[in-house]
Amino acid sequence: MTQPIQRHHSNARMSKIVQHGGLIFLCGQTSSGTTLASIHDQTAEVLRRIDSLLAEVGSDRSHLLSATVYLKHIEDFAAMNAVWEAWLPPDAAPARTTVQAQLASPDLLVEITVVAACA
Repeated sequence: MTQPIQRHHSNARMSKIVQHGGLIFLCGQTSSGTTLASIHDQTAEVLRRIDSLLAEVGSDRSHLLSATVYLKHIEDFAAMNAVWEAWLPPDAAPARTTVQAQLASPDLLVEITVVAACA
């Protein structure tokens, strides 16, 4: 029997959350970008958004399986990691990739997308 695909907060272009087969896929999360100038503040906001979306479908950061981090400036790697490492529970590090990328808005410094297991 095929399991249904559940989509949340969808529009014609994307869904913020997709659930299937015990997995949760989040679209890339960014900060508002306009009022948060530092990589520290933007990363913290992104991680709060991830927490909120995972909680909405009954999961949390301890169930992360993978993450992709997009940085506008690779020089922000250490500062972003400081916030990431403080947020991540012990022994819960997901598979992760970090790349430098041009983001959708010039004000954005970081975007993170994750895959998590259902709790």
